[in-house]
Amino acid sequence: MSAQSDPCAGTEFRQFDFWLGEWNLTWPAEQTGGKEGDVGTGTNAILPLFDGCGVEESFSTTDGSFQGRSFSIYDQRSGMWKQTWVDNQGGYLSFRGSYANNTMELRTETEEREGETVVQRMVFRSITPESLKWDWQGSRDGGQNWNDLWNVTYERKV
Repeated sequence: MSAQSDPCAGTEFRQFDFWLGEWNLTWPAEQTGGKEGDVGTGTNAILPLFDGCGVEESFSTTDGSFQGRSFSIYDQRSGMWKQTWVDNQGGYLSFRGSYANNTMELRTETEEREGETVVQRMVFRSITPESLKWDWQGSRDGGQNWNDLWNVTYERKV
């Protein structure tokens, strides 16, 4: 297939390539209900999909208590990355975002039981070929201020 007829030939479709591969994950355990001072662990496998048009994620904590999958694609019409996440706790989230300055940021808005809208975002930062930082953050003021909810360090499996 020639570059002109390849619908995913644009450089934008390569912006998530830093995430591809097999990863070991660590985070402060208290962020996910564990004991303060302990370290939470997990794995994440990120694979290209559909001849490079998309990205598939398979996440699991080491003990298997939390598992999830996501599918991401660059949407040329909107100029945004879009991701759908589902997990074994009944979670479903839909994100939109972009890549700039070696950082990928995807956001979603959720409504809590009290009717309050909460903006949540994931930020992929400090990206190198062998590691990256992933931050899950929340905002109750429309994104003016952010609170860290989960800070994960990715180390590429050898």
